[in-house]
Amino acid sequence: MASFSGDWISFIIVGLGTLFLIGELLVNMKGFFGLIGLSFITVYFLSYLDPGMFFVMMSIYFLGLILIIIDGKLLNDGTLATIGAVCMILSVGLSSPNWIAGLYAVIGVIIGGVCSLFFLKVFKRRDMWTKLTLSDQLTSDKGYNTMNKTYSELINKEGITVTDMRPVGTIRIENNDYSAITNGQWIERGSKINVTLVDGTKILVSKLESNTK
Repeated sequence: MASFSGDWISFIIVGLGTLFLIGELLVNMKGFFGLIGLSFITVYFLSYLDPGMFFVMMSIYFLGLILIIIDGKLLNDGTLATIGAVCMILSVGLSSPNWIAGLYAVIGVIIGGVCSLFFLKVFKRRDMWTKLTLSDQLTSDKGYNTMNKTYSELINKEGITVTDMRPVGTIRIENNDYSAITNGQWIERGSKINVTLVDGTKILVSKLESNTK
């Protein structure tokens, strides 16, 4: 397939492809966004690569997407998602015929990924991201009085971090583990923490600084 007539076209094609592919991961569109995104990305790689390198770069690009999915479903700390984003950026950048087209493509990945977040305001989000955002709240009007009471009793209690808080992680209080979040603070594993706020099942903690010498 012939290359695009203008280097800036890379921005449009890659941007739209990433927009819809990441959008498919964020919201439940039953594969519709995924199909659109796949079409755009396939056109981009076919336009610049021979069949052998086409499959290599496509594999790297979709490896990045897979890492983002794994992060969203299992880890929720952003590490694999960051590596996945780098894979996507490298695949489109290295596939371009010149550095200008490559730069446009890299910007397309970044802008497309950021713009896909706007889908969350319009469509139903996937369950895989609720742990990362801690958006689900078990309130009394939904019949979760017992859970709310248990969590509300954690306020001002001290505990220890079981995992690194980045800023989401796991804490342990009185031999019970809970998912918690900090106020943007990164706390290392094994640090002492204090529960400052509980909202539904959202537990906000801060690092406990010891005053003893």
